[in-house]
Amino acid sequence: MSAPVFAQEAPDAPTAAAVSAASDVSAQGSGQALAANDFDARQKALDARTAENDYRYAVAQHNCYSKFFVNHCLNSARDEMRVVAADIRKEQLALDDEKRVEHARQRDEQAAVKRAQYEADAPARAAQDARNAQAYEDKQRQHQLNEAQREAEAPQRAANAQAYQQKQQQHAIDQAQRGISPSQAAANQKAYDAKQADFQRKLDQAHQQAAQKAQERVEKQQRFEQKQTDAAQHKADVEARQKQAAEKTKQKQEEQAKQQQQLEQQQKQQQKQQ
Repeated sequence: MSAPVFAQEAPDAPTAAAVSAASDVSAQGSGQALAANDFDARQKALDARTAENDYRYAVAQHNCYSKFFVNHCLNSARDEMRVVAADIRKEQLALDDEKRVEHARQRDEQAAVKRAQYEADAPARAAQDARNAQAYEDKQRQHQLNEAQREAEAPQRAANAQAYQQKQQQHAIDQAQRGISPSQAAANQKAYDAKQADFQRKLDQAHQQAAQKAQERVEKQQRFEQKQTDAAQHKADVEARQKQAAEKTKQKQEEQAKQQQQLEQQQKQQQKQQ
């Protein structure tokens, strides 16, 4: 049998108001958990119960020192504290499991949304790939046509070059017969060649500008078609997300109504028991 020990003052013990507030928080947190399955509220409720259990244990320890059987009183207080702590621990583990399940469900849902988005974009990607393949084939065919055209025009170009050479020779003979000096004939030929080169340069620029404008028109049409496709796809995606959100909201409201009904039934049962 232990000797009696004088009562000691419990250091920094919470007040009765704090215990009552902790109890209110715990009850309120439990109600919110049943009503909305709010993990944060349930966690706060468990934390409040833990704080209340610790406080009650500290008060019980303090009170034991004023009793004759101190050790027996302390052991009983510790056992009661451990029972409550074990119950809180059990609920904490259950809450953690629910959190993990919910997080896994959210990950699966996000993965499903991404897969659905990827599958929904598949027709647009296929259409774009088909357009790219068609454009490449068109360029290849155009290149082959240009090569064939150049090969077909090769004899004519050779004939034109020979005719030009003969014309130059005849022009030189005519100038010699008219008494034009070779230096003057060379200057005239240079001026003529410059005019021809300038004309050819302007002609090439005109061809390049025409080809560039044609290419710009094709690209503009392709961009317009792509925008139309993207707009239609975006509209379909928005409608799908709105539908999913509406279904989730409806499901959540039904779950909240069901949980609220269960809470009311539990409250009625508790009132009847009291």
